[in-house]
Amino acid sequence: VPATTCHAPPPLVTMRLLVIATAALSATPSLGFVPHSHRHHHVRRHAVVTSMSTKQSGPGLDAMVAGAAAVASAVSKDVSMKTLEAPETSRSFVALDRNDTGTVDKSGLPLVYNKELIQDYWLKEGNALQQRWSEFLKLSVPYLTRMATYMVRGGVEELQKNDAQLARDARIIMEELGPTYIKVGQMMSVRPDVLPQAALDELAVLQDSVEAFSTKVAVASIEEELGCELGAVFSEISEEPVAAASLAQVYRAVLKETGEVVAVKVQRPSVLETVSKDLYVLRRAAEVYQGLIERFAPQQRTDYVALLNEWAVGFYTELDFLNEANNQQIVKDLLIQEGCEGVYVPSVYHHLSTRKLLVTEWVDGKKLSDCNKDDINKLIAVGQECFLVQLLQVGVFHSDPHPGNLLKLNTPKDGAELCLLDFGLVARLEQKDMDTIVSAIIHLANRNYADLVDDFISLDILPQDCDRSKVVPLMDKALSPYVKGGGAKRYEEELKRMYGFDEDGVGAIGGFQSMTNDLLTVLNDIPFSIPPYFALIARAVVTLEGVALTGNPDYGLVTEAYPFVARKLLREDRPEIQRALADVLYGGGGYNSDGVQALSFTRLLSILNGALGNTAETEGGTFVDIDSVPDEGAAEPVELARYLLSEKAESLRGLLEKELEEGLDLLLRQSLRKSAALAFANAPRPRVPFSGTPIGPPLESLPAPFVLPPLVSTAQSAFDTADSGHDAASVGASASGEANGAGAAAGIFGAALASSRVVVTTPLNLVETIAPALTREEELYALSLTDLIAASLGEDAAVVARGDGLSEPEAVSRVVLGLLAGGDESIDGASVGGGGGARGVLDAVTSLLPVTARPPPRDAHAAADPAAEALEQLRHVAAGLTGDDRVMADATVAKLRDALLTRLETRLAVL
Repeated sequence: VPATTCHAPPPLVTMRLLVIATAALSATPSLGFVPHSHRHHHVRRHAVVTSMSTKQSGPGLDAMVAGAAAVASAVSKDVSMKTLEAPETSRSFVALDRNDTGTVDKSGLPLVYNKELIQDYWLKEGNALQQRWSEFLKLSVPYLTRMATYMVRGGVEELQKNDAQLARDARIIMEELGPTYIKVGQMMSVRPDVLPQAALDELAVLQDSVEAFSTKVAVASIEEELGCELGAVFSEISEEPVAAASLAQVYRAVLKETGEVVAVKVQRPSVLETVSKDLYVLRRAAEVYQGLIERFAPQQRTDYVALLNEWAVGFYTELDFLNEANNQQIVKDLLIQEGCEGVYVPSVYHHLSTRKLLVTEWVDGKKLSDCNKDDINKLIAVGQECFLVQLLQVGVFHSDPHPGNLLKLNTPKDGAELCLLDFGLVARLEQKDMDTIVSAIIHLANRNYADLVDDFISLDILPQDCDRSKVVPLMDKALSPYVKGGGAKRYEEELKRMYGFDEDGVGAIGGFQSMTNDLLTVLNDIPFSIPPYFALIARAVVTLEGVALTGNPDYGLVTEAYPFVARKLLREDRPEIQRALADVLYGGGGYNSDGVQALSFTRLLSILNGALGNTAETEGGTFVDIDSVPDEGAAEPVELARYLLSEKAESLRGLLEKELEEGLDLLLRQSLRKSAALAFANAPRPRVPFSGTPIGPPLESLPAPFVLPPLVSTAQSAFDTADSGHDAASVGASASGEANGAGAAAGIFGAALASSRVVVTTPLNLVETIAPALTREEELYALSLTDLIAASLGEDAAVVARGDGLSEPEAVSRVVLGLLAGGDESIDGASVGGGGGARGVLDAVTSLLPVTARPPPRDAHAAADPAAEALEQLRHVAAGLTGDDRVMADATVAKLRDALLTRLETRLAVL
């Protein structure tokens, strides 16, 4: 089907592509698969195209066509000398039954894909294969020739004038060629961005209106597969098929034993033979195409034969209905396990299913592509989530979600409105590939092409030694238009704009040359390749995106997938995911003078909002801006806190716990060292009268005994006791509860003393052991943390964090009193303010302080104290937490506390 019929690259480029394609196919009969008379027919037709091209476009095109024909002929001869092998499955990503590989049908073809048995069949059916090749050429070459003629005669406009007839002819050719080509047409029938409406209307016929085979033949096949008469299993069955597809047709039936309504899918007669021959034809065509690529673009490393092989294995496997039943059950169970709501997968009746017969639960619904735009937009979001769960979460995904396989249920089942059908083609991905795709989506969504190169290397798309200076700029040009959404039509518009072409395809000065240079760079200098499994992913994405575009012309899969990927980053703790998350969080935090990256608080908020479906965008809504928080629709602090404390943010929480542990340790060490230095400097020392000379060594150098309790166990016991005391008080234990608490505290103190040890050392050595000096990198990191505290809580809070409280006591008093002043609101129903009580004590204490140490007066028009504001927001968040949230918060605080104390115990162990 001509992608050029409506949305074309510049006419000269399109014309050359068409002529080369026609020349290549016209030359392929020299392989010896068609009679001699046919050979002359095609050569004569090729001569007509050549002469027309020469007449219209001059000697340049004539030479180009002649050269293309010569190369195609040479490649064809090379291919004809090869012994073609059936596709290998050892490295296939198709989910297929590898247990039964020897069962064959009457024609000798395996019911389950088997390379050796298919090759045996090809050898046996040599004449039939030649005939099939001839049929393929007889129908395809004239069609391509006609397209080339239109293009030479009048360019894209001429094609557009004839698009209805071309589309009709394409559909008829596909129907004549049979199941394999009908499948291709079905896939393309939902791409309004690629094909004009006339082509879409024609190809839509292939979705449901494939000619059915007789019910008499179908019943005989069903009975043969069941091994009994129809009436022994079904009490009734529809007289005519309710749907006819390229590989099978479906009947509505009622089970005799239970009365359940079921769908009975029976395979077309002889379809296995037809598909096997088509796979041979396409295998030959792929070899020729691979040869042309190697001649014209030798730097390219894509194995197009391997791509075709993967598609071929998948297509053949679709004819194994037992494998389909198994796939359907696996996907159904996995979606339930993953809590994927909104999508229903019908149940399978395994005991009634065979390799050529599939019996499943009957569902009533309407094709999603036939629904109104509102329903499409609503349900495509559900379908997209389901697809991403399959592709990136469980690694087992439906590779053929065409419109006939996506239904809007008339009556929801298990709360789901969208139904997923036909699991004949299902693929599997390894965990490492899923993780790399997640990383690639993140980098693609925020236009981080430098890191995307690494993802493409991991996915075997680019080689390790690729020239990044050439790759990254071309990635921007090639991928940015796609990320913007809108499919191929919008992609073409963006490319034209990028290279300075107007609406008529006329380029600005240098525009065409720039585009040509980029194309030559891609072909000659960037040896990219397309892995075989991408053929399966692309098949699913092409269809899903096509349906989505019918509801939303601006749909873009990458940006739509971002919230799902963000949630995955925040949840999972595998090293690959943790690295991708760290790339996001630390990539925008800036660098200190020693090149140490710092965590970006803005990116933290951005990815949390992204996981909740709120993203900031840049370039008119094109890319995800991870360095900004959404201006509108941003999540409330309570919502962010609850998400952070849930299982959904386990990965992020683990990373933040390490970050908090490291940050608090640095700040505590810095604070202790500064405070100790100031205390040592101001410690009283005996001095010589009159001269003031200090007598003896300084205090910090005098050895003294110190009691070192087991810090972690003591802290755990103390907090457990405090929790018990709180619980007792909450049930009114009053005096007895207080007595019990005091007794427990005494017990803890006694136990701590009993297990403590006494060391004799100097105060200075004790401080140096507890708080080792910060390295240059640690000092810079601590500085970035105090800068963050200053920006969010105010300069006084930063003074405390830096450990300058002893030298600036006024700042400490302002922070403490400011917090108290800002906290005289009620929380959990307990008042802490009012005219007297805490407020009165606060006012009395404030009056005793120097003016410089007092907090700012409470003025409704004055700017609020940042620390008090932060406390108030924290209290508001705490009030909005559920019981489970509080349990997780307490566990996180305890974990952080124990980690810091463990660090301290480890340092003290050397004393």
